[in-house]
Amino acid sequence: MSADANRKTAEDLFARLSAGDIPGALELLTDDVAWTIAGRREDLPTAGTYDKKRIEKLMNVMQSQMTSPMVFTITGRVAEGNKIALEAEGAGHLTNGKTYSQHFHFLLEFSGGKICAVREYLDTQQAYHVWYAKTS
Repeated sequence: MSADANRKTAEDLFARLSAGDIPGALELLTDDVAWTIAGRREDLPTAGTYDKKRIEKLMNVMQSQMTSPMVFTITGRVAEGNKIALEAEGAGHLTNGKTYSQHFHFLLEFSGGKICAVREYLDTQQAYHVWYAKTS
């Protein structure tokens, strides 16, 4: 696929996630996708590499802990070959009363018009504080 087609698919992924359409977002991933979230599991329980079934479960769990879907705003992108480097901001409110406001960098790889690999980089300390730290 062309870089423009891949760029459109990447934008569709984050538009669908922002709308809370997890099944629609998953349609854009290959069946053998590998989605890696940066960090060490001992510091951030969600860190690691996920297959399609596990990333679906994580997305559903995260969405169930939010008052509305996290909204992603793409702030930059560079496409070359079958890869897109994408910067984004994400924001949403959790049922625990905290607000998740994150800056992301995603590296997406494509195969056959779908996303076959995602490497997600984020502020792991901020993610831990909002999602896992006990509220006083």
